[in-house]
Amino acid sequence: MKTYKIACIPGDGIGKEVVPAGQQVLEALAATQNSFEFKFTSFDWGGDYYRKHGVMMPEKGLDDLRDKDAILFGSAGDPHIPDHITLWGLRLKICQGFDQYANVRPTRILPGIDAPLKRCKPEDLNWVIVRENSEGEYSGVGGRVHQGQPIEVATDLSILTRAGVERIMRFAFRLAQSRPRKLLTVVTKSNAQRHAMVMWDEIALQISKEFPDVTWDKELVDACTARMVNRPASLDTVVATNLHADVLSDLAAALAGSLGIAPTANIDPERRYPSMFEPIHGSAFDIMGKDLANPVGTFWSCVMMLEHLGENAASQRLMQVIEQITADPSLHTGDLGGSATTAQVTQAVCERISGTQETVRRAA
Repeated sequence: MKTYKIACIPGDGIGKEVVPAGQQVLEALAATQNSFEFKFTSFDWGGDYYRKHGVMMPEKGLDDLRDKDAILFGSAGDPHIPDHITLWGLRLKICQGFDQYANVRPTRILPGIDAPLKRCKPEDLNWVIVRENSEGEYSGVGGRVHQGQPIEVATDLSILTRAGVERIMRFAFRLAQSRPRKLLTVVTKSNAQRHAMVMWDEIALQISKEFPDVTWDKELVDACTARMVNRPASLDTVVATNLHADVLSDLAAALAGSLGIAPTANIDPERRYPSMFEPIHGSAFDIMGKDLANPVGTFWSCVMMLEHLGENAASQRLMQVIEQITADPSLHTGDLGGSATTAQVTQAVCERISGTQETVRRAA
């Protein structure tokens, strides 16, 4: 039997609720299998760790993760700690330390979800957004001088390298090639950013020649926001820079019904290091500890983790159960207009995985 070593990093806020829920669901799934099991290791890194030690994670924390098969992550963010400290000290430290350069965010309208685009059919909104995850606007290059003075200057420099752009473009074209529509939209802003984004466009054209069966187009990022709302069926796979895709993927999740259901995979496609899977909803301190968080985003992230591990049958089974849950309005959490709790949704998922509920219904 295969044993997968999974690092669990709840992080901050509701991450401390949804990651244990994800672990519970994965354990229930493994109990139905004869071919694999999970060995979980939890790490208490995050805001509370920072208050005790002055850092979000240990200096050599990456070494503790290096031998794991995957990482299940919750969120990074604490209202009492500056955001740049929580993000750079934990999530980005892991993403960049393990060169998880492909951030993949699928979006679609799940059964039973009342999405904002009333004229949009579920089949019209079925996207995957590929976010360059290692450089771009989040390179961390910049600084401040003359702080507090009238002549103060602050800079953040976006860095795009040919190697970085080529690999994310190739990843995106390959992903688009694997999907039924074989359609890719390359998001840019080369009308205003006339150096790096022009190179981005040129490399997209270059890489496209390796994938003659993929139909692709180019869209300015501002125009893409309107296209997502007005012409959702015209999109399928989307690739964008770190910042552009960060914004677009949150819009995509909202258009699909809620940030609470949206998953993310931070992938090292070369599999040199463990990849990391997380919901995109953030720490949501306003509902922390109230059993109100929607765990579906975490469960869908677990689906992506299972796919990455090669457990396709198990990933499909879990996705089927997630769709059964969202189709039941009584199991909608507050972000979806319902009153179900985190624990109730998690229990329902586990019951359906194990067949408990179906057995009870047949007996009745």
